[in-house]
Amino acid sequence: MSESKVQTIFGDKGILLTDWQVEQFEKYYELLIKWNTKINLTAITEYEDVIWKHFFDSASIMFHVKHLSDCETIRLLDLGTGAGFPGMVLAILFPNWRITLVDSLQKRIDFLKIVVRELGLEHVELYHGRAEDYGRDGQFREQFDYVVSRAVAELPMLLEYCVPFVKMNGFFVSYKGRRYAEEMEQSRNSLSELGCSVETVEPYSLGDGEERFLLFIRKNESTKEKYPRKPGKIKKQPL
Repeated sequence: MSESKVQTIFGDKGILLTDWQVEQFEKYYELLIKWNTKINLTAITEYEDVIWKHFFDSASIMFHVKHLSDCETIRLLDLGTGAGFPGMVLAILFPNWRITLVDSLQKRIDFLKIVVRELGLEHVELYHGRAEDYGRDGQFREQFDYVVSRAVAELPMLLEYCVPFVKMNGFFVSYKGRRYAEEMEQSRNSLSELGCSVETVEPYSLGDGEERFLLFIRKNESTKEKYPRKPGKIKKQPL
């Protein structure tokens, strides 16, 4: 039997998938396209484009956390997950991790519930709501080893949304494009105020050569009680 496209693309990049993981990705694609006709999930629908621009892009963090792949204690939060990127992809790749996905739109959470059920992802939890509210909830605040976010907001805002969820010495990982350096410059005050520092910037590229970057931001101090601020305040007055 010939390899599927997802198996070939991931394999060429050094990510070896099990047969079950390949099946999960194929099913995920089918569900994404089916439900995209009912609710707005993605503008990218061509099979190979989805593999590169959603699946592989989401999976790129794997190259920098490989040593943790067999660790059962890792907790990861995907904030503003949308159609499940990167969180659902990471749930397929890291079946031993505890993964939480949060989104502000109930319809997207309803779609992800179907994905979780159809793909048998019992280690995934889904929540509908705002980051500003969950960030003050003791069940979520400073509880995660990694918080990830992709295509949600500019970095100064993202930091206030995401950092309150990160454990001390844990990481917020932001998926960014070519403007990452400009956003980092704009985030100097946010980083300082939230007790964080950029530890490393990891470049990678997609199939069409598009440049992408992972910003690994370490949390060095406990988040001040006043953060995150009330809904709307973060957008109107970024730190």
